Amino acid sequence: MEYIQLYTKINSLPNDIKSEVNDFIDFLMSKRKKEIKKKKPKFGCAKGQIFISADFDEPLDDFNEYM
Repeated sequence: MEYIQLYTKINSLPNDIKSEVNDFIDFLMSKRKKEIKKKKPKFGCAKGQIFISADFDEPLDDFNEYM
C-alpha cells in the first residue's frame, strides 16, 4: 500500500477513529521496539559450561603424514 493511499484512507476517517488509529500505531511501534531490544549476554555468563581438553594444542593423528 502506498503512502498516499494510506493517508487518504486515514484522512477520510472520523476524528474519534483517527484517535484509535493513532493509538494502534503507537502500540505497534512500542511492540517493535520491544522485539528489537534483546537481552545482551553478560560477560562470563557461560563460565563453567565450556571446556577445552588438555591435549588441545597437540597435533592431530590425521595430519601426521603432512608434518
